[in-house]
Amino acid sequence: MKKRQKQFRVWYPYVSPDDPCPPIREKFYSVPPQLFVGFQPPDLPQFSPSEALRKGTLWPIFYSPYPPFRDGGFTE
Repeated sequence: MKKRQKQFRVWYPYVSPDDPCPPIREKFYSVPPQLFVGFQPPDLPQFSPSEALRKGTLWPIFYSPYPPFRDGGFTE
């Protein structure tokens, strides 16, 4: 069984002791869902036309919602 990939990830950059600015210890980024699909399989389920316009894609596997942003980071 394939391991489910997380769409939102955290990166921990190097923090220099000589940096005069306050450090950013965690940086968050989003990985687009199309990176996890090698090719578009046939007969994928589809959103209704009105829902597809709201979500920006016809296929649910390619839908990528904006996460809530709280206290300097994403919440999942």
